[in-house]
Amino acid sequence: MLLVISALLPVFMVIALGYFLRHRSVLDASAWQGLENLCYFVLFPVLLVKTLAVAEIGSAEIARFSGALVFAILVMTVLLLLAYPVLQRYFNVSRAAFTSLVQGATRWHGFIALSIVGLLLGDEGVAYMAVTMAIIIPLLNIINVMVLAHYGDAEGDLSGAFVKLLKNPFIIASALGAMLNISGLGLAPLLYNAADIIGSGALGIGLLTVGAGIHISGIRDHRGLVIFGALLRLLGMPALMFTGCLLFGVEGMPRTVAMLAAAVPTAASSFVLAKQMGGDAPLMANLITLQVLGAIMTLPLVIWLSQST
Repeated sequence: MLLVISALLPVFMVIALGYFLRHRSVLDASAWQGLENLCYFVLFPVLLVKTLAVAEIGSAEIARFSGALVFAILVMTVLLLLAYPVLQRYFNVSRAAFTSLVQGATRWHGFIALSIVGLLLGDEGVAYMAVTMAIIIPLLNIINVMVLAHYGDAEGDLSGAFVKLLKNPFIIASALGAMLNISGLGLAPLLYNAADIIGSGALGIGLLTVGAGIHISGIRDHRGLVIFGALLRLLGMPALMFTGCLLFGVEGMPRTVAMLAAAVPTAASSFVLAKQMGGDAPLMANLITLQVLGAIMTLPLVIWLSQST
């Protein structure tokens, strides 16, 4: 456990530095947004292409791995849908707030996941995380757009949401890297080295932008729902993912990647989607912040359990 904590400590130090720099106004809001866009559209996609293009992963192993991922997501979604009448009746959870709980429990923060995997597990771990993205990003977007369209307070543009999904740079990068791998083309040494330099910048800058997005003062609003949502994401989802790994026979490093993907905080883009489609955006923002803070305690435990059982 101490080894896991010491390995994760630099990650949280960089996140804390991002928070400090943002609140010391070292960079203005537009500069932080530019850095986040750089990570989202360039740095992380290049890292994914470079890693997937030369990865060696068997198809049978990918099938088992995919099964565990889909199992955890679908079970969590079904459980929340079944629980909604109870949450509405006894805890006065609005329809809009429910959509934020679903997003907060199921979606995940790719910047944090990729950064931790890159530091702890190297290129092989990043390759599995790229496979994870290719599988769960479309599934999660479909689930959450449908939930928002049904339960949200405003009519969302379903076609627009799905067009954005098709243009998602992580999906495009994963598909391109997979095609280069399957075709046997890989990457020429010159391109690989250039991509390695570009992709290396993703980890640090991505974590800085995570820290810059933390807003601690708002956590006191919706306190009960925020705590409940954080527990669902940080403990409930890893428990379901562990169950999925047992059912599908996923062990070793792939299991660590799967559980790490389940244990990182929810995606920062959840706030944007909640705002666009009638979800509870303030609750979503508070969920993201508390989950980032809570992950400091839960991530070491989850990673240790994934490696020791």
